[in-house]
Parts: sequence; C-alpha cells; structure tokens
Amino acid sequence: MSRRSALRRVGLVVLGANAALVIAKGLVYFETGSLAVGSEAVNSFADTAYSLIIVGGLYLTTKPPDFEHPHGHERIEPFISLLVAVGIFVAGAAVLWQALTTLQSGSVEITRGPIAVGVLVIAAVVKYALYRYCLTVAESQRSPALRATAVDNRNDILASGAALTGVVGAGLGVPLLDPLAALVVGVAILYTGVTVARDNLDYLVGAAPPGDLRKEILRRALAHPEVEGAHDVVAHYVGPEIDVSLHIEVQGDRTLLEAHKIESDVIASIQDLTEVDDVFVHVDPREAGEWKQDEDVDQLVNALGGTEERSHGGSETDDAGTGGSPTEEQ
Repeated sequence: MSRRSALRRVGLVVLGANAALVIAKGLVYFETGSLAVGSEAVNSFADTAYSLIIVGGLYLTTKPPDFEHPHGHERIEPFISLLVAVGIFVAGAAVLWQALTTLQSGSVEITRGPIAVGVLVIAAVVKYALYRYCLTVAESQRSPALRATAVDNRNDILASGAALTGVVGAGLGVPLLDPLAALVVGVAILYTGVTVARDNLDYLVGAAPPGDLRKEILRRALAHPEVEGAHDVVAHYVGPEIDVSLHIEVQGDRTLLEAHKIESDVIASIQDLTEVDDVFVHVDPREAGEWKQDEDVDQLVNALGGTEERSHGGSETDDAGTGGSPTEEQ
C-alpha cells in the first residue's frame, strides 16, 4: 500500500472510531449524569474534531510534488500536529473547569449501574487498538501527525481508566471520586497536548535528529574506502524528514570523475536511510588545505566503537599545514 493510501485510511478509521465514542459516551452521560463519563465525552469530541483536521491535513500532505513544492507536501504535517495540540489544550481546559466547578459547588450526583462502566471499558479497548494501529503506520510511514494521534490515543487509555475509577467509586458511595477522576482526565488531556507540541516543535525549528541516526550517517560516510575523514557534518529536520550536509576528505590525486563517483556513492549510502531526504556532500582534496579536526565528528566516531583508525591526512601536520585527528571506521 502506498504512503498516500495508508495515511488517508488511518485518518478515516480514527475519525470514525472517535465519532462513535462521542455518541456512546454522550448517551451514557445523559443517562447517568456521570461527570467522569461526561469529561470523557468531551475528550472524544475533541478527538473527533482534530480527526477532521488530520483527515484534511493528511490529504494535503500526501499530494504528489508539484512545481511550487518540488519536495512534496510532507512538511505540512508538523503544523497539523500543532493544531491537534491546540484542540487538546482546549478540551483539557474545559474538563478541568467543569470538574473544579463541581467540586466547589459540592453537588455531585451519584452514578449507579453498569452502563457507565461498560462504555469506559469499551472506550479503553478501542483506544488501545487505535494506539497500536496509528503507531505502526506512523513508524512505517514516518508520519509525525499519526505519531501525535497515537500518543493521544495512548493517553486516552489512562484517562478512561481514571474515569472508570471515578464511576466505580461514585457507585460505591464515594461520589467525590467522580469529579476527582474528571480532574485526572483533564490533566491527562493537557499532558497529551504538551507532548504533541513538544515533539513537533523539533520538526519546525530544524532540530538535530537522534544521536544514533547521526552516528549511522557518519558511519556510512566513513565506510567508503576512499574517504579519509569527514567534518562539518550537519543533519537537521526539515519537516518530518532529515537533510544532511557534510564535507568528506579524499586524496587530491583523484580525477574529477573519481571524486564525483566517491561523492555519489556516499550520497546514495546515506539516502538509503529511510528518514533522510536530501544529502549534500562537498569533497575536500588533501592539497586544498581544508582537512581539519571536527570535535563533533570525533565524538561520534568514538561513540561508534570502531577498531580501525582513519586519519584526517595523518597524525602529523601535512604539507598544507593542517593537522589530523584520528577517526575510526566500523
């Protein structure tokens, strides 16, 4: 299945499931008056609202590249996720306000009967299924919007558990547990919003990818037998994808065609990483005097734990007056 079809299908499934939960929880709330169930209904309503945003956003982000967007539209996804976070914050604030108002008034209706318990158990099961589904597709398709949706569904499981505690406690004659559980649900909703916003800000501000991925990028560059070293290695997010730029160091007696072949091989090796989009490689010949130490590269190379040493032109000062720091290759 193509990325386009996979993402759009997930969006529709999540929308349908959340809409069904809103109806079920809403009916149970009007039947029982449970504040915890009511807060869960509000949560599911917010989920449905942002599911509409996700469906529309995934339709845009999976459009093919065009003249104005030659790299495609995937970079829209972090903005979709931030809109999701805003909706989550609004829902969390509404639930907290209702719970605090109820606690202040001291008027709490006691909820009895299995129907409220049943709808919350069903909701938890549905949310777990959605969490696994969204997370699986998010990882395979590298989708921050679906990852945000998976996180929200995971936290909804905890929120349903808290609401269930409140309903059971109220039914056992401790009605105060109902608004207290609603408070927990509200806090869980807000925490979800913080998590979603934090994760997607990295995509928008061009943060560096995880250290393991940076190590693998460097390892692949140094794995080429003609590459003597590397420096000025920069990897950063552009939307959900990663752009890489680096200088590789080769012996200066290589022909232009040979240098081009080395550069192309390094680019192809790094682009084989599914997270990487564009790779820019600059070839530094020995005689140019541009071989240099790079502390960041040295740290990454040491972290690779290789056994063979590869130097930036040797451990002694070369003819161009630049010293070399040893690097390693796996």
